[in-house]
Amino acid sequence: MSGFDLTGKVALVTGASRGLGKGFALALARAGADVVVTARNADDLKDTVSEVGALGRRAWPVELEVREQASIESAMEAAWSAAGKIDILVNNAGCNVRKPALDVTWDDWNTVLDTNLRGVFFVAQACARRMVGHAYGRIINIGSVTCVSGYAGLGPYGASRGGVKQLTMSLADDWGKYGVTVNCLAPGWFKTAQNAVMYEDETWVEYLTEKIPLKRPGAPGDLDGALVFLASDASAYVTGQTLLVDGGISVGAVQAVPARGANPTKADS
Repeated sequence: MSGFDLTGKVALVTGASRGLGKGFALALARAGADVVVTARNADDLKDTVSEVGALGRRAWPVELEVREQASIESAMEAAWSAAGKIDILVNNAGCNVRKPALDVTWDDWNTVLDTNLRGVFFVAQACARRMVGHAYGRIINIGSVTCVSGYAGLGPYGASRGGVKQLTMSLADDWGKYGVTVNCLAPGWFKTAQNAVMYEDETWVEYLTEKIPLKRPGAPGDLDGALVFLASDASAYVTGQTLLVDGGISVGAVQAVPARGANPTKADS
């Protein structure tokens, strides 16, 4: 089982100030990695840095706005300068605008696609340019069950996540010859800052739970094993794949309606 050990590796996690991103940083640290953590405001990373440190690993906070090319480049320079290398990228930063399709605006579309798709590509590109020189890299793009399933009220988000799935396959083919693997980790329904308002509706939660074969939404820690697998040498011969961690909801013919009981929201992950 030594293939799962990340001792001596350095990971970079985008959107790591809270939610799934913070959980990813801690999971990698528990597996032995040191972690560069990023957010739009570096001050928001204090708790993540402290908790990584409490696990006996090093953490470096770096400011990053994934919608700005200059910010991506400066963040990568800062990350490599601080840590000396990046072995693992967890491309997690994302956002959502939850609205009926008839109400989606031009700006809504641009906000979601610029963050969730364009940002994912250019962060991966900036990391890969450095990884190829070391002939090693693990890139994990964070998608969602919307990579493979459509939901009302999630038009731009679903388009962006479907694009991440396709992008993952393309980059895996492009960069495999350099020793860089690229995979997509696709969570199902987990409570996050983006969707917390929905979980206040008990009727909706019951409806959702009934549609999940394992009969519960995702819980903290449910993604850790898949993440460490894709980040480690245990997955050395795995690339271009989308790994769904969704309790089985993607296999059902009838899907939950995500907008049920919720007001339109706009939040960063």
